[in-house]
Amino acid sequence: QVQLVESGGGLVQPGGSLRLSCAASGIIFSIHFMGWHRQAPGKERELVASIDSGGTPIYYADSVKGRFIISRDNRKNTMYLQMNSPKPEDTAVYYCHVEGSDDWGQGIQVTVSS
Repeated sequence: QVQLVESGGGLVQPGGSLRLSCAASGIIFSIHFMGWHRQAPGKERELVASIDSGGTPIYYADSVKGRFIISRDNRKNTMYLQMNSPKPEDTAVYYCHVEGSDDWGQGIQVTVSS
């Protein structure tokens, strides 16, 4: 059974920083492309960033380029999203996803507000 558990969310001030983690189990983590998605109230879920199995980022949404960094540690079966200089419009529930599958984390709230 695949489990994806996000952590590290919460309230952050604009211009601050926050790091999300996604711990995976029940899969051979190192062979899968992974992604972070988000869904803001009243909006559709969108892909924020994705990373290949070896750790090379392959996509960033235009809205987060230059501010967010996706990474992974295959020894720890964990993926990360470093959120630098977050903006209020980054407020959303963030989801961890095994790309190309139906496996999603439960989601974690990130609120950017002063």
